[in-house]
Amino acid sequence: MRLPTADPTVPAMVDIPAGYVDLRDDRIGARWQVELAPFRMASVPVTVDLHRAVTGADPESSASDASQGSGASPVTNVSWHDAVDLCNLLSRRHGLGPAYSREPRTGEVIWDRTADGYRLPTEAEWQYACKAGTTGYRYGELDDIAWYADNSGGRVHDMGGKAPNPWGLFDMLGNVWEWCWDLYDEEVYGSYRIFRGGGWAEQARGCGATVRRRSHPSFAIDDLGFRLARTSV
Repeated sequence: MRLPTADPTVPAMVDIPAGYVDLRDDRIGARWQVELAPFRMASVPVTVDLHRAVTGADPESSASDASQGSGASPVTNVSWHDAVDLCNLLSRRHGLGPAYSREPRTGEVIWDRTADGYRLPTEAEWQYACKAGTTGYRYGELDDIAWYADNSGGRVHDMGGKAPNPWGLFDMLGNVWEWCWDLYDEEVYGSYRIFRGGGWAEQARGCGATVRRRSHPSFAIDDLGFRLARTSV
C-alpha cells in the first residue's frame, strides 16, 4: 500500500498521466471535456499528523471532537482558506515555490500555475484521478473502498483501511469530502468552492466520482478535508 512516509510532512505522491476527463453539472444540464497534463496527487488526504507538524496546531475542535480518529486519519474542520495556507506552508518547508498568493486589496487567492509547490487539485484533476481509468460511478464496490454512513460507525477512519483505486489512491470516495481549487458557479454562488468524494456521514448515493458539492471557502466541518496535488515539472 502506498501510504504516507515516515516523515509526516513528506506526503507520498502518485504520478498521474495526462488524459481527458468528462465533467457535468446536472443542475444546469451542462457537460464538458477537459484535457489534463500530467500531475501528481497525494495517495491519501492530508492527515492530522501532517497538519500538526506543519502548522503546530490542530484545527478547531479537532483534538476533542469524538468523530476524530488518530493522527493517521484525515484532518477535518479545515476550510478552503486553511487548505490553501497549508499548501503554501508545506511548499516553503520543502523549498518549493508556493502555488498561492493573495491580492493585497481584496484578499483574493491567486494561483501561480507555474509554481512547483503543493496545491489543491482542480475538480477535473480530482475526478480523473478518482476514476483511475475506470468507467463506472465508482472504482469498486462501495463497502470495499469507502467509509460512509452505513459502515463508518459515525466517525472518520485512519488511512489504509479500505482498498485503493487502480492508481494507488486511497479514500478518494468516503471518509472525508475533499476541497478542490475551483469555484462552483461564480455568477450564482459567488466565492463558493467545490468539494468532492463523499464523507463518513454521507449516504451511499453521495459517494461517487461525479458528485459535486460546494460551500463558502470559510466553511469547515467534521467530514471535510483535502488532498494535496502538485504540477509536474
